[in-house]
Amino acid sequence: MKNPKVISNNFCHYLLLGFVVILGIITIVASGGGGGEEEASTDNNDVNTSGQWTWVSGDSMVDQTGIYGTKGVGSTSNKPGGRNGSISWIDSSDNIWMFGGSGFNDLWKFEPSTGEWTWISGDNTEGQLGVYGTKGTGLTSNKPGGRSGSISWIDSSENLWLFGGYGYDSSGNNGSLNDLWKFEPSTGEWTWVSGGNIEGQLGIYGTKGTGSTSNKPGGRSGSISWIDSSGNLWLFGGGGFAASFERFGSLNDLWKFEPSTGEWTWVSGDNTYDERGVYGEKGKASTSNKPGARGGGSISWIDSSDNLWLFGGYGFDASGNNGRLNDLWKYEP
Repeated sequence: MKNPKVISNNFCHYLLLGFVVILGIITIVASGGGGGEEEASTDNNDVNTSGQWTWVSGDSMVDQTGIYGTKGVGSTSNKPGGRNGSISWIDSSDNIWMFGGSGFNDLWKFEPSTGEWTWISGDNTEGQLGVYGTKGTGLTSNKPGGRSGSISWIDSSENLWLFGGYGYDSSGNNGSLNDLWKFEPSTGEWTWVSGGNIEGQLGIYGTKGTGSTSNKPGGRSGSISWIDSSGNLWLFGGGGFAASFERFGSLNDLWKFEPSTGEWTWVSGDNTYDERGVYGEKGKASTSNKPGARGGGSISWIDSSDNLWLFGGYGFDASGNNGRLNDLWKYEP
């Protein structure tokens, strides 16, 4: 089977394998027709539901608490609590995974075939610090701290990856994170792969285009991400820290992480804050072109040729003005 492509954005909606999942949204569908003369069937197998929304799980009111049940045991009565800023994945069996948001660090799996949520990992209270263990070594006791605004990828072995966000480090301090984690569903282990275990880390950029295990993006949230057909993880921008503690700001740096080597490569963009976009001529590629820095709200896609696409967000235009953007960009690795 072809590896699934992850399409990610700041609000953590993902389109994989032609299956769209949006958590916690209810809509009213107008059915049309003639005044209820026919009794509606209760058997979905007998009803054409094309073009209609179905409320699948969760509540119809705001600020609901989660029902966790027993860790590792699925139940139709289980449900995550209300939150925002989570991240998500979908695996090849169409199971839906989600992590954190609103300061939580809980990992959940939803199986559409059974209608069951399973609390997989993490805690059932918000504000938990991260347990990092030894870098590169997976343990069931390891866990990322509570956070929101991270980014995510899923690889061909269906390992779940996450990076950064705004949340709690190993000391319980709250701030911008640059930690890279991998979760292996087959073992139930989190592995701290790269980055720091303390918030507010600066980026180490090295030489543009040259990978190194000492390179790392700075702490940030609100980035966007892609994974290519070779399993390389890509990220762009967000709000956080560049190469100096000048201040917190918007970023336009493009990074690639190669799991096979453990190296981050600074690929494009700047190692400073709040840079304006260089647009060049519309429709014409140039190595001097670059999207402006943007702190969040962008969306991303990757196509069959592994080109990286991004649209909009809140950031800096060609004149250095900061606001809502509607620019569509393509990067050809």
